[in-house]
Amino acid sequence: MMTQAYYTGISGLKSSSDSIDVVSNNIANVNTTGFRSYDAEFASLFETSMAETNAMDDDIGKGVRIQSTSMNTEQGSIVLTDKNTDLAIQGEGWFAVQGNNDPMYTRDGAFVFDVNDDLVTTDGMYVLGTVGNNIGDGDILTEKLDKVELTSVSTQEKLRFPKTLTYPAKPTTEAKFMANLGSGYDPVTIGARVIDPQDNENHLKLEFRKREKQVSPGSQYDVVATIQSPDGKEIYNSVSGEATFDSAGALVSTTLTTIDNNGVDVAIDLGSGFDGIVAIDTHEVVPGSSIANGTVGGDLVGYSINKDAEVIATFTNGEQSSVGKIAVYHFQNDQGLERISGTRFQESSNSGKAIFYTDSNGKIVNGTNITNFALENSNVELTNGLTELIILQRSFDANSKSITTADQMIQKALDM
Repeated sequence: MMTQAYYTGISGLKSSSDSIDVVSNNIANVNTTGFRSYDAEFASLFETSMAETNAMDDDIGKGVRIQSTSMNTEQGSIVLTDKNTDLAIQGEGWFAVQGNNDPMYTRDGAFVFDVNDDLVTTDGMYVLGTVGNNIGDGDILTEKLDKVELTSVSTQEKLRFPKTLTYPAKPTTEAKFMANLGSGYDPVTIGARVIDPQDNENHLKLEFRKREKQVSPGSQYDVVATIQSPDGKEIYNSVSGEATFDSAGALVSTTLTTIDNNGVDVAIDLGSGFDGIVAIDTHEVVPGSSIANGTVGGDLVGYSINKDAEVIATFTNGEQSSVGKIAVYHFQNDQGLERISGTRFQESSNSGKAIFYTDSNGKIVNGTNITNFALENSNVELTNGLTELIILQRSFDANSKSITTADQMIQKALDM
C-alpha cells in the first residue's frame, strides 16, 4: 500500500503538470485572434480488484492520467476593426488556408490582399474559396455579378485575382424620357447621357417645339434628337420626327424611334399614354428626366470583402462586381480536429471530412453569418483559467506531499 502511494503521487504530479501546461497555454493566448481553448479530461491510470474477507470486491485506483484534451467550441467575443478584409464567423464553421501542403482550418479571419492582389493570411497563406467565372482573357470583366455561388469542397481554390482588371464599356442601347411639355410654343429640351462603342460619354438632346398650326383635337410637336459632345461644341448626329398627343395630353404616336450613336442605335422611348412624355395644359413646363442604360469603362480601384464573404472588385467608373467567394467549411465533429499550431487545425479521422451546407434547394451555402470589419477574439475565459491554475497548483503540491509522506513511512518501516 505504501508503494501504491508512490504511483498515485507520481501520476498525479505528471497529470497536474500536463494540465497546468494546457491551462497556461490557454491563458497565454487570451488575446490571440480565433484561438480555441482546451480542457484537460482525467481518467484512472489503472485499477485492480481486491477480494476482501467479507467477499466484497473494491476497485482500488492506482493513479490518474490525462485521458484527452478537448476543444472548447464556444463562440469568442467579436471585436470591431477598421479593415473590411477582417472577417469573423458568428456560429460554427471554419475558414480554410493553404500554403504548399494540405489545407488547414482556422477561425482567424485576419486576411489581407498582398502586392499581387491575392487574398492571404498575415503570414502569406492563401485563403480558399470559389473564383467567379467572370474574368476573361486580358483581365477583362466579362459579367457583372452580385454574388458568386460556391462550388463543391473538392473544387475550392486559392483566391488569386489579377493585379489589373478592366470593366468594359457597355454602349447605350435605350433611353427613356419623362416630362410634361405644357402648352407653350417655346422649345422644351430634355437630355440623357449615352455611351458609344468607343467608350465616349455623349449627350443625347431632345428638343420639342409645338407647331404653330395645330390640328384638333390634341396637339402636335416637332422633335429633333441630337447626339453631341458633353460641352455641346461637336455634333455627331441629328434626326427629326414628330409627336402627337390627344386632347388630354397623353402621347398617341411618335415617328422618332432611334438615333445612331457612333455605330450603335439608341432606341428613343417617349413612353405611351401618360407614361413618359405628356402635353398637359398647365401653362408651365415640369422639368424632365431620363433613364439610359450603358456604362463607361473603368479600371480596377481595388478589392474588398462584404458581409457575405464575397470578394468585390471596385472600378473607377463607380461599378462593382463580385469576383469570388470565401468558403466556410464544416465538420461532423469539430472537437476531432487536430491542432497544427495555435489557431490552425487539420482534419482527422475523428473530425471527418470537410463538408459544405446546402439549403432546401440543394444550393451550397456558407451556413453561418459572416461579419466584416470584425475579428473573433479568443474564447479563453481568463478568470476561469486563473482559478483552474490555482487548483492545479494545489493539486501538484498535494501529490508532492503524498510522495514525501510515503517516503517517510517506508523509512520508518525500514528502521523498525
